[in-house]
Amino acid sequence: MSLQWYKTIRVTQFTRVMGTDMNNIVIEGNTVSLRADGYLSNMADWSPELAEQMASNEGLVLTEKHWDVLNTMRKYYEEYNTSPILKLLRRELAKKFSADRASEAALNTLFPQGVQYQATRLAGIPMAYLDAELDQASHMHLVQSGAESVRRYNDHFDFEGKPISVYASGNLVNLDDWSEALAEALAEKENIELNDEHWKIIKFLRKFYFQYGVTPMVKVLIRHMQEELGADSANQSHMYELFPGGPAKQGSRIAGLPSPQGCIDD
Repeated sequence: MSLQWYKTIRVTQFTRVMGTDMNNIVIEGNTVSLRADGYLSNMADWSPELAEQMASNEGLVLTEKHWDVLNTMRKYYEEYNTSPILKLLRRELAKKFSADRASEAALNTLFPQGVQYQATRLAGIPMAYLDAELDQASHMHLVQSGAESVRRYNDHFDFEGKPISVYASGNLVNLDDWSEALAEALAEKENIELNDEHWKIIKFLRKFYFQYGVTPMVKVLIRHMQEELGADSANQSHMYELFPGGPAKQGSRIAGLPSPQGCIDD
């Protein structure tokens, strides 16, 4: 699935539900501008009243259960500056409420157009993109856009007789090329000698990616490591001592994963 596919389907869905001429909403005498895909032109315009009006225009009446989802999404965005992918949203909802409330069936009942599309619009936050649903080239364009790309390695290098291709950021083009031996070689390029503490983070990054389909930014990485391994398992200062280039950014390169999206190592 390409990024253009998402853009096309989102515009198509919005046009079908709202109509092509409804690019603005008047709420309490103020005109709020919407993009062609139904998302707010300015996220600062969001208010609960606006969400209610947007939902009403789509034939949806927001209940307490709707608001539980919307508020969870907004809180996640405020904390991490990125929207939660579906698996992480469901995890948050299950922790706060119940597994039943977090099921895909329950969420689709609340948001018939899809929780990732409809709920993010109503919550006034961007739609989350799942790494596993984007090809690697599109992903790297997303994380590198808006800033000059710094080439860390050549386009490829040989390892144990096999050519290894990397992006300008140093992240592997082919995730299947990764091995622990390659990780050691990649770390050496970063002037890092891997020890058990490095491997704990690398293995957790890989576990997270293959469970959720996205490489975690550092705030998410620390929180999940502390929740799963204990409060003392992820000390931020120590993690930066291990990975001076950033536990998420540099760690993802050595772990053979795509670069994280969003606010990576702040």
